[in-house]
Amino acid sequence: MHRRTFLAAPIFAAATASAATQTPTVQANGDGIHHTPAEYAALLQNLSPTIEPDDYSRGGVVARLEQSVAAALGKETAVWISTGTLANHLAVRLLAGERRRVLVQHECHLFNDCGDCCQTLSGLHLVPLAPTQATFTVDDLEREADRSASGRVAVPIGAIQIETPVRRKTGESFDLAEMKRVSQWARDRKIGLHLDGARLYLAAAYSGVPVREYAALFDTVYVSMYKYFNAASGAILAGPRSLLENLFQPRRMFGNGLSQVWPFAAVALHFFEGFPERYAQAVATSEKVISALQSDSRFEVTRVPNGTNIFFLRVKDIDAQAFQRRAADAGFILSAARNDRFTVQVNETWARATPQEILARL
Repeated sequence: MHRRTFLAAPIFAAATASAATQTPTVQANGDGIHHTPAEYAALLQNLSPTIEPDDYSRGGVVARLEQSVAAALGKETAVWISTGTLANHLAVRLLAGERRRVLVQHECHLFNDCGDCCQTLSGLHLVPLAPTQATFTVDDLEREADRSASGRVAVPIGAIQIETPVRRKTGESFDLAEMKRVSQWARDRKIGLHLDGARLYLAAAYSGVPVREYAALFDTVYVSMYKYFNAASGAILAGPRSLLENLFQPRRMFGNGLSQVWPFAAVALHFFEGFPERYAQAVATSEKVISALQSDSRFEVTRVPNGTNIFFLRVKDIDAQAFQRRAADAGFILSAARNDRFTVQVNETWARATPQEILARL
């Protein structure tokens, strides 16, 4: 079976079908495709003729993936990292150098969810900006730059990180016009810029802005390989060769030079190829479904302002748990409701069915 046609089985076909419909399941409970161990193993078996193993995370299919991602982002080179936490950490560590102050969003993953790794392991000082907001402004940067320079001991800013979309803001995107102003402000001052673009390809589908245009505003970019490229783990950090060419050394220093990562990289490369086109189809399908649900008095739909692939769904006059079970029986998988409201995520499984089929299930 050809590796691309394998997308039809078992990943998108009867092996993931619900018993009630015998049609492919739409998984509205994550950014990517939830593979069972058996499905993941079957995919690797199908891909095995094309897989060249790596050697301590270098060469083989890993190098092919790195080259593909770097080219797509318009960057000179890219490096496999096993986690996004470390990819972001290494990026700001390299960009900051001896200037230890790094400006970030108050709501970003690096500041909130990484155990103070930058502070503890690299002696960096993260300065959070714009609490409760997805976007900080150039005015915020100016105020922090003045404060950093006006103390008894001046502390220069070494790097700025932007995360978009922001998971803690339910997938809200950083304002693009402000992002461009921030980029110019930083470049004028020779301050390094890093993009936590874990979900960058999702943002691009909703904004219509190609990933290369986002990436061009930054020195380095991280993209997740597991969230929607469906690897069991992994991340890619892309940027200039002069900065990243020896990154395998600090990668190993941080205990991340795994002996073999081809089972991750091969799957990520498989789904990376052609993803924007497949995801565009899924988004188009979901928008038709959302529009129909908004006009149906039995449902209440809430969109996230400047949002991406997440929306909220409430079903009126029906027990949420019962609805979730019935939707699953019909081949539409929802996460458990909170306060009778479902958080619904659009991923490429929405392209498995027509809008009419999805609406019929709901």
